[in-house]
Amino acid sequence: MKKITLLLFCLLTIVLFSSHDMFLKLNNFFLEPNSTSAIQLFNGTLEKSDNVIDRGRMIDASIVSNGVREAADSSDWFEKDSITYLKFKTGISGTYVTGVSTAPRNIEMSAEKFNKYLKNDGVQSMLDKRKANKTLNSDAVEKYSKHVKTIFQVGETTSTDWNVNLGYPIEFIPLENPYEAHTGHLLPVKLLLRGKPLANHPVFKGHQPNEVNNNDHQHQHNGQVHNHEHEQDGKMHAHEHTDEGEHKHSHNANEHSHKHDDEKHTHEHIDIDEHNHSQDEASDHHNHKSVAQLITDTNGVINLDITGEGIWYLRTIHMVESADKLLTHESNWATLTFAIGSALNHSHDIKISDHDHEHDHEEGFPSSIFWIASIVLVGILYFWFNSKK
Repeated sequence: MKKITLLLFCLLTIVLFSSHDMFLKLNNFFLEPNSTSAIQLFNGTLEKSDNVIDRGRMIDASIVSNGVREAADSSDWFEKDSITYLKFKTGISGTYVTGVSTAPRNIEMSAEKFNKYLKNDGVQSMLDKRKANKTLNSDAVEKYSKHVKTIFQVGETTSTDWNVNLGYPIEFIPLENPYEAHTGHLLPVKLLLRGKPLANHPVFKGHQPNEVNNNDHQHQHNGQVHNHEHEQDGKMHAHEHTDEGEHKHSHNANEHSHKHDDEKHTHEHIDIDEHNHSQDEASDHHNHKSVAQLITDTNGVINLDITGEGIWYLRTIHMVESADKLLTHESNWATLTFAIGSALNHSHDIKISDHDHEHDHEEGFPSSIFWIASIVLVGILYFWFNSKK
């Protein structure tokens, strides 16, 4: 019995000690009216999703457009390469909002793991409180839930849906339309906790630029040519490129033609960019690169300095000590994503059909990694116990 308990504990440790942000994003935040596309739900970082999310965890999944809020159809969700996708069709022009809110879950952590998580994910106030209360050596049982939003533009005409309040426990709400902003603009965003402004609270901002360097780029999409000039921020950025149909790109005075042959399918399909992720070593927590911390004012507002085109995001965690005897802490996570300029990711397409769906998975490590690690661990424990005999 003791052997089984130890084995289960080791297997559980593999899954538990990983911290993930959750983001909604699109390959293209600028869509055509009456077109089919997909929203991606990343669980990990903005650049890499470590695993898919079970729809049973989603207590709300909404798409808001032109004053109407609709629940996402459960049959429109599918998974591929550790990413959860929501297939949908745009309507008339406007500024659209999509949100996902997850049900709470509990996680047990050792004191060391919990302290590291507080430090790495920017929950400094709770870490300071543990120091002041001399509880740094106390283990933790945290109940957490995540509430994420993305804003994107369909067609040329903006609408007022960008400031919709979805009623999540914690939520970012812009005070101006991001799709009427530009580089050099200060975009005010309010943070609400249970519908009320959350003052003096840390918020982290991040930016994923469109291109690697500041050369002029010309893109032709749907017969329209777009010129983009990008500032170099001293960091290297990896980008993939995708277009539907035949597109012509000019980069660094070199002209490239890409043509993607249509594949024959007997069912409806949509094009999704293929995501190539570096094989980083597993770590307990994600490192948030190229981020800066802001503090909300007395009205719960931060002013986001838009320094360039690309995808922008805000993220925060609100944590309190729990009155529940079975818990030590409760937290709510929030993120917001949108784009400035033409935040297009281009790459060779892969086709994902309605029937190319993986089975649902709970939040955690990818199933393949989990089972491989489990088999290896069982083998190690088997030989270790036999050696003791």
